[in-house]
Amino acid sequence: MNENERNRQRVTDPAEHAGTESRVPEGGEPGEAPGEGEAHARRAAALRGAERVLARHSMDATLQERLAALPAQAASVYDLAEPVDVYGNGVVEALEDRVADVLGTEAAAFFPTGTMAQQVALRCWAGRSGNSTVALHPLAHPEVHEGGALVAVGGLRTVHPTRERRLPTAAEVREFPEPFGTLMLELPLRDAGFTLPTWEELTEVVAAARERDAVVHLDGARLWECTPHFGRSLPEIAALADTVYVSFYKSLEGIGGAALAGPAELVEEARTWRHRYGGQVFQQFPTALAALHGLETVLPLLPSYVAKAQEVAEAIGAGFTAAGLPWFRLHPRPVHTHQFQVWLPYEAKALDAAVTELAEQTGTALFRRWMPGDAPGISMAEVTVAGPGLAWTREEVAGAAEEFARRVSAG
Repeated sequence: MNENERNRQRVTDPAEHAGTESRVPEGGEPGEAPGEGEAHARRAAALRGAERVLARHSMDATLQERLAALPAQAASVYDLAEPVDVYGNGVVEALEDRVADVLGTEAAAFFPTGTMAQQVALRCWAGRSGNSTVALHPLAHPEVHEGGALVAVGGLRTVHPTRERRLPTAAEVREFPEPFGTLMLELPLRDAGFTLPTWEELTEVVAAARERDAVVHLDGARLWECTPHFGRSLPEIAALADTVYVSFYKSLEGIGGAALAGPAELVEEARTWRHRYGGQVFQQFPTALAALHGLETVLPLLPSYVAKAQEVAEAIGAGFTAAGLPWFRLHPRPVHTHQFQVWLPYEAKALDAAVTELAEQTGTALFRRWMPGDAPGISMAEVTVAGPGLAWTREEVAGAAEEFARRVSAG
């Protein structure tokens, strides 16, 4: 076993990183352990029926509800009298042009999944740089959520400039003892708590990679909500990198899909690899239309979501304090995007039971799902603040957090 494999095992082995196996998959709820199906179904029903939540999850909607909403959404952003797309023309091309415009890049290519987009990007850069080693964080998406595909499918090798729960510093990149062709930066780093560096730190890291003649690729699945933290526009952020991948469902409430944006020549090569990977889908108009709708209607709201999330996090802390909790942790603090982590010293099952009971009895759900954390008896929940959360006052959030904490403390 080489050093890279040992590093990956240390991150994904439950014995060394408790809770990793229970991580929420991208865009969905985690799988349930045997015997927990009934509890999960009850909690899911309670969340769907809750009148007050901080965000509506896409899985809360039925197929009928999602299909019923799509025609009006689609008609507001595209001429539905146009022919359907065929292998990526029509509305898919319109979406690609829109993404390139929003990010300020020469071109963009639509992909059915972000996993495919990212693997293709890194494979293309490996071929162009002549170096198949990718430097990234051990908690980055390809290392945690893609089943080792960069190695198994792409023939690439990964190394980790840092193991701290943050992106690498310029010094760590500059002084890393072996060469790499591409530096991949996940903005924000989801599994470390949706964390971001400062703008100065980010530009210094990119400069350090350039000093080593490395390509810079941004895993920007959630790049859309990073502008408030950096105080920079999306084109300014994207301009730091050679390529950037963005998702259409993680923040923009789309059905699915992703895009790879960057230089026209590289994007054209990526289209070839997209076909080789099986991503040249016959028709994708529902996904493309939902993505266009998200770009036009949700993207402008994200700064308000981020501001509200910062308020919500502080209010949750106030509620926990009022309830006399012996220990809790909000991470990061202050919040960087419209998502953050909450840590409590209780078993996940007990916390999930409280989520279900409060949603059923009060119609309020402050949290969705708790997962075993990095130590025995510690659990973590990811909190997302979106449209529904804007209606909550600081006092209401604090009151809900206090009630939740008291319920858990009472057993």
